[in-house]
Amino acid sequence: MNWNTKSVLITGGTGSFGRKFTEVMLRDYQPKKLIIFSRDELKQHEMRTSGFDHPSLRYFIGDVRDEERLRRAFHEVDVVVHAAALKQVPACEYNPIEAVMTNIMGARNVINAALDSGVKHVLAMSTDKATAPINLYGATKLVAEKLFVQANAYSGERGTRFACVRYGNVVGSRGSVVPLFRQQSASGKVTVTDERMTRFWITLTQGVRFVISCIEQMHGGEVFIPKIPSMNIMDLVKTIAPECAVDFVGIRPGEKLHEAMISADEARQAIELEDRFVILPAHSWWSQSNWPQGNGLPDGFVYSSDTNHQWLTIEQLQGMIDET
Repeated sequence: MNWNTKSVLITGGTGSFGRKFTEVMLRDYQPKKLIIFSRDELKQHEMRTSGFDHPSLRYFIGDVRDEERLRRAFHEVDVVVHAAALKQVPACEYNPIEAVMTNIMGARNVINAALDSGVKHVLAMSTDKATAPINLYGATKLVAEKLFVQANAYSGERGTRFACVRYGNVVGSRGSVVPLFRQQSASGKVTVTDERMTRFWITLTQGVRFVISCIEQMHGGEVFIPKIPSMNIMDLVKTIAPECAVDFVGIRPGEKLHEAMISADEARQAIELEDRFVILPAHSWWSQSNWPQGNGLPDGFVYSSDTNHQWLTIEQLQGMIDET
């Protein structure tokens, strides 16, 4: 893909991922135009005044709940990265209708606007919580994944292509446990839900690079999953707050002890590559020749944070934290 000729738009562009995506795109790919689409004018102002003021940048105020505004923003756009979402598990549990409106209806609006505007590639950001979800956030993202995969049936053979990326916790992103532990460490005590808890971890830069590579490789209909390491929550405590006491508070509503990114049922439709897994769509419009280089997964395969083959050492985890 020749990014120099492309107009790129990212929804939720003022978030942690959006800012890193913008930084990497401007520095390494130089798109013709990069549009930051978000609903918060203050965050856009703060982003612009903090150094994101490149001539190719455009700041577009709007909400993914507003389909007409999306159509206006998508005019002559080639690539859309859909990162806007309500992501906080407790907030989604307490405000379920709001989560549905943004994460599901917003996904529908992005799809309709992209189809009507002739966008070529749309990549939607998902989460490991969409795998066998037990909380509303994960459930809304699973529905969004289904919408984006099936949207390829509406676009025709040479139309808009839709795909998804699913990955785990992002080290140092807003709302993650890393800044929380840093803040709590000043008091000499950190709170942990359960000492057995494991999670997948990825840095913002790794996440951005993975998303860009998926856009360049997608045929439409895939759910891409990176091969990333796991860690135990207590190793994170030892890295960030080794001298602190630990207060075990119990697992919160809607929270899992371990996260999975591919379930046993999904594995039957997935392939493995050197650096990623790809869940392929089970639809008549999908061509099995799209990914001839992939290997099928064994029966009963589950990609879970507790049975992962890659584990972070404390030194590796510290290196990832230093990147934030």
